[in-house]
Amino acid sequence: MGYIKEPKGIDFVVDPIPLTEKDKVMISKVIAHYKATGRKKRIPPKKQLTKKQKI
Repeated sequence: MGYIKEPKGIDFVVDPIPLTEKDKVMISKVIAHYKATGRKKRIPPKKQLTKKQKI
């Protein structure tokens, strides 16, 4: 990995994303499926909000 130089006046902060219990269970199921079969499990994408819904 390379070094990223921060522009003046800007701080790069990397925080972990908090997971819900539902997300944790889904991740555990995907890992268990992969270990058992050696194949990746398809996960349906979450619905994305439009610009109007975000505001």
